[in-house]
Amino acid sequence: MKPFLMAFAATLVSSTFALADTPVTPAEAEKIKAALEVLGCTGGKMEKETEASGYFEVDDAKCKDGQYDIKLDKDFKLIAMTRD
Repeated sequence: MKPFLMAFAATLVSSTFALADTPVTPAEAEKIKAALEVLGCTGGKMEKETEASGYFEVDDAKCKDGQYDIKLDKDFKLIAMTRD
């Protein structure tokens, strides 16, 4: 691979990782758990989007009628809830 292509590939890979979601803080996790409880859900993998939106995602939350992916806004209010 030519040097400039290798540099481009490395830049692309590193910028992709920069856009990845990040773990939530313990305080955020408690607020997310409270929001899930209101929805009748528990568990799941919690992440915070690193984009300017500040949204929270919960993948594979277990709810009364199945498993869902849930998206909350920066104030921990429901934006979207999709069944897996």
